[in-house]
Amino acid sequence: MTGVRKGLAKVEVALKWDPSPAGTPANDLDIIAAVYGAADLYREPAQLVHFGRRSPDGTITLNRDSHTGQGFGFDEVMTIELDRMGDELRRVVVGVVIQNAVAGADGTKTFADIAGTGFRIREGHTDLAQGDFGDVPTATAATVAEFLRDASGTWSLDARVRGFDADPEEYTRAMGSVR
Repeated sequence: MTGVRKGLAKVEVALKWDPSPAGTPANDLDIIAAVYGAADLYREPAQLVHFGRRSPDGTITLNRDSHTGQGFGFDEVMTIELDRMGDELRRVVVGVVIQNAVAGADGTKTFADIAGTGFRIREGHTDLAQGDFGDVPTATAATVAEFLRDASGTWSLDARVRGFDADPEEYTRAMGSVR
């Protein structure tokens, strides 16, 4: 699942999970994209895109948003038009966060508590990466992809799952930190 692919233009990040069992609170996972400028690649994002908040230049759109995981196939889909981003934008980190992560005896819902999780990153009809959150079962959020623009303007993908134990607000501040 890890690896680098160069020369990307327009990618789609999709997320899926199974609905919670009958009589239990719904599981709500969200895709988040943090876009970083050349002057600050790892601390403060120039743009933060998620449900209810779009990119100001229209290059990142959340095409589908689910609050329950009900549906067929992928429940949330985000499109990232790397080839249309301004030259000053050099890094895009994409992650997933569990909303309302309250469950269990300790009060925290983690990826281990949500069945059928998975993600896919594709360009056109070509799958670039796919996976699940099995390597980060105790996390409440995780990054799944990092897109980097080199000096020539070519975008590449590094797809790795990196878990975080943070609420959604904390996660948006930490997701772009140096690995």
